[in-house]
Amino acid sequence: MAFAVVDTVLSGHASSVDLATMGLGLSVYSTVFVGLMGATSALNPIVAHHFGGGRLAAIGATYVQGLWMALFLAALGMLPLLFAGSWLPWFHAPAEVEAQVARYLRVLALALPGALMFRAIYAVNTAVSRPHVVMTLQLAGLGLKVCLSYLLILGGLGLPRLGAVGGAVASAIVFWTLFLMGFGYMHRSPVYHAFAIHRAWPRWPVLREILELGVPMSVSYALEATSFTAITLLAARLGTAVMGGHQVVANLAALCFMLPLSLSVATATLTAQAIGAGEPRRARETALTGMRIGAFVAAVTVLAVWTLRGGIVRLYTRDPAVAATALTLIPYLAAFHFFDALQTVASFVLRAYRLAIAPTVVHAAALWGLGVTGGYLVAFGGLWGPPWGIAGMWLMQSVALALAAVLLVGVYYTVGRRRVAKGLGG
Repeated sequence: MAFAVVDTVLSGHASSVDLATMGLGLSVYSTVFVGLMGATSALNPIVAHHFGGGRLAAIGATYVQGLWMALFLAALGMLPLLFAGSWLPWFHAPAEVEAQVARYLRVLALALPGALMFRAIYAVNTAVSRPHVVMTLQLAGLGLKVCLSYLLILGGLGLPRLGAVGGAVASAIVFWTLFLMGFGYMHRSPVYHAFAIHRAWPRWPVLREILELGVPMSVSYALEATSFTAITLLAARLGTAVMGGHQVVANLAALCFMLPLSLSVATATLTAQAIGAGEPRRARETALTGMRIGAFVAAVTVLAVWTLRGGIVRLYTRDPAVAATALTLIPYLAAFHFFDALQTVASFVLRAYRLAIAPTVVHAAALWGLGVTGGYLVAFGGLWGPPWGIAGMWLMQSVALALAAVLLVGVYYTVGRRRVAKGLGG
């Protein structure tokens, strides 16, 4: 997400076309990446259960099979990115934007395998309470990303000015660098020897365990990502300025989301470890504490964004039309972020209990049934008087996230109480 912020800010200072390209291209790539990332994220609760229960030797086998799964999924995900030129015309984006987006996605297709395999490394390290390893790698990657994106998007040191496509080139280099560094460290550091990490061909029993949890997680992630991508694709028909303004606020939403996402991962990891150790009461207390902290952090974030909204938008763009659109969407971002943070923590906690179906059903009904469908009717169909445009999409997506938050928190309260009453940890 920090990578997206870097590219969006730099593209905004390149041109409005580059900013629109970045907005549309990032939305498409994120849909593919986030959807597939759901499957690799299943490694976290599985490995955390093993770690909490002291089954250390099982961790290595799960990790290696997770890498194989990431590679297979990446091969599938590359197809729509490589052939984006065949389906992009359906969305009626401006011709110059469409051509750049196709090039942008072809480059990011090459980044996808490295990105997904690094997510497997991320999931395993957070599950065994070693988040500092991936944090160090990601900070180093962010520094490299800033330098490369600046040089390739805006041009410098004799390198050509590639605009938004330069950001994709930088991302491909950084993702593969992160994977190779993480892979090498885990195979050389004695810290991981207890996990019995050995080379192995794909093994169906272990892959099946990952996929049984990973497939519904992947569907749930995809529903979240595509519901937001739908807003961007529908915004394409409203012109470059609206697309750019939407991208500024969408990118700001992604930046704000990093805190609740990190909190969700930490909460789910500690909850899963408690479940694996057979301590359901500690698991429930951890989960509820994570939800309370998530709500508080989201409220503080919303207040900060609202207070600093003018300065924040100026950091992204100097185009007055783009800035005006972005400022009209900031109020919707406030509600969007608060409820998104709450439903995210609840979703992750349920997955720590290996309950992935409930979030999937809720996301399908709320985000697509109410958010996208209702948003389209409000934005373009005149459901509530004159068409609201892009603001209607943001409004209904915020309402959908509020519904998802209420439902998922309610489901968790029921599950948590039952597990404690039965004395079951999983």
